[in-house]
Amino acid sequence: MIFNQWYVILESREVGKKKPIKVRRLSQNLTLWRESNGKLNCMSDRCCHRGASLSGGKIVDNNIECPFHGFQFGGDGKVKLIPANGKNAVIPESQHVHSYLVYENYGLVWIWYGDKSQVTEKPFFFEDLADMSYSTFIDPWNSHYSRCIENQLDVVHLPFVHKTTIGAGNKTLVNGPVVVREGELITFYVDNILDDGKTTPLKPDEIPDYEKLFHLQFHYPNIWQNFITDKMRIFAAFVPVDEENTLIYLRNYQSFLRVPVLKEIVNYLMKLSNIVILRQDKRIVLTQIPKKTEVKMDERLIMGDKPIIEYRKHRQELMTSPQPSETCHTCGKGEC
Repeated sequence: MIFNQWYVILESREVGKKKPIKVRRLSQNLTLWRESNGKLNCMSDRCCHRGASLSGGKIVDNNIECPFHGFQFGGDGKVKLIPANGKNAVIPESQHVHSYLVYENYGLVWIWYGDKSQVTEKPFFFEDLADMSYSTFIDPWNSHYSRCIENQLDVVHLPFVHKTTIGAGNKTLVNGPVVVREGELITFYVDNILDDGKTTPLKPDEIPDYEKLFHLQFHYPNIWQNFITDKMRIFAAFVPVDEENTLIYLRNYQSFLRVPVLKEIVNYLMKLSNIVILRQDKRIVLTQIPKKTEVKMDERLIMGDKPIIEYRKHRQELMTSPQPSETCHTCGKGEC
């Protein structure tokens, strides 16, 4: 995983008000719960006392109570009460678990994975989606999240994997594509055409007025959007579960229809269509070896793979940046 990043890990609706939940994310077992005012907390799902799962406990006075011996933890991960020692006992600083900074907006939950002293104010989001309605589909993939992301950066596969849906028309020849990176945002412009047996694909710098072409965007570490029209988008969060599994949170956004009942019907139909398309991808991606990608690996990439090449290069740059300085009591490495 890339350190010092805000990762989308789930949707807000998945965390209720009455009890904690347990999730596996970023190769860690986490528990999330809400305080009485709705504030969301996230920490390692392992009690520092005897290793029990905290998510099996309950919420008491805005703390999470371990079901084993009643230790109570605040949202900062520190133990607030050790029942066996009494309410007036001094609690050692060592009695804590790793907690995560949480950001919640747009119906999504992010956690900061890295050094808390390096945290940015808030995570990036495609702000123009905020006024659109959406429906969500969550799909588990037995693949590393890098493979899942690269599939959505791949403009070459459309007429083969999606020949009955978005790839219909047999447009196999790929001009470019043009890839523009601004900080941690990658925008790539797509121009696939029919191969007449005579035309040579244009190189990226040979494509005029590329800004007018159909485009898609990816922002590190794990969100993407397909810019279909000003009033219709597809959004995805590629949520790392561990090194071999990913949850894809796929949303279809639209603002062309706002009538309550009709809006929901359209959103549902759009979701069904996106499920079909995503499952066409899934059938192939799950066969890719190895599950995780790197900058240098046994693959022979072509010009049409330019978005993937750019993704891998910058991901490697981010992966080699300094790791968190914070040491975690639970794992001793600052990684849990």
